Amino acid sequence: MTDNPLDDKTITQVASLFEALSDPTRVRIIAALMDGETNVGDLVQRIGLTKSAISHQLRGLKDKRLIRSRKEGRNVYVTIDDDHVAELFQRGLDHALHG
Repeated sequence: MTDNPLDDKTITQVASLFEALSDPTRVRIIAALMDGETNVGDLVQRIGLTKSAISHQLRGLKDKRLIRSRKEGRNVYVTIDDDHVAELFQRGLDHALHG
């Protein structure tokens, strides 16, 4: 870490990132996406919530740049935004499972 203090914008972005991962449903979604791109209908089945509830959580994850989506016909597919998100999630999971 540098000797420079973090600016307010960076601090807010980091806090927002961890806030996004503080909800069990969002953690379930990220865990499901660790296997790769998935369509929203499959997420609904895997997680067991309504499409509306899943879509609401996906909007929040997308706003915080943790996931991205694409449309193919009537289907919407979602995936983890980049390797940083996957690494952060995996580190959190490793920490939770440690000891």
